[in-house]
Amino acid sequence: MAWIFLMLASVGEIIGVTCINLYIQQKKIFWLFGIVLAMGLGFFCLSIAMNEIDLGTAYAIWTGLGAAGAVLIGIIFFKESAGWKRLFFLTCIISGAVGLKFLS
Repeated sequence: MAWIFLMLASVGEIIGVTCINLYIQQKKIFWLFGIVLAMGLGFFCLSIAMNEIDLGTAYAIWTGLGAAGAVLIGIIFFKESAGWKRLFFLTCIISGAVGLKFLS
């Protein structure tokens, strides 16, 4: 169950940073509430996951999946660059997170 909470925490981070980008673009207070809600729920889920998963592993996976998800959101929805080098290193981040899960 802790791994599910860790995945939810990563989703919260992805949604939170997406709301940050939307706030920067549109300057609507709605996105500020989205940032607080998504990041708050993400941190809450991370704290629950860390009851069973080691700090280093949980943090590395949370930040890695959050960063990878944010890059994918940027590419898909915000027309950011999707060059092969960027996708290669994105694959490295995801591989590292998966590797940490198998070692835990």
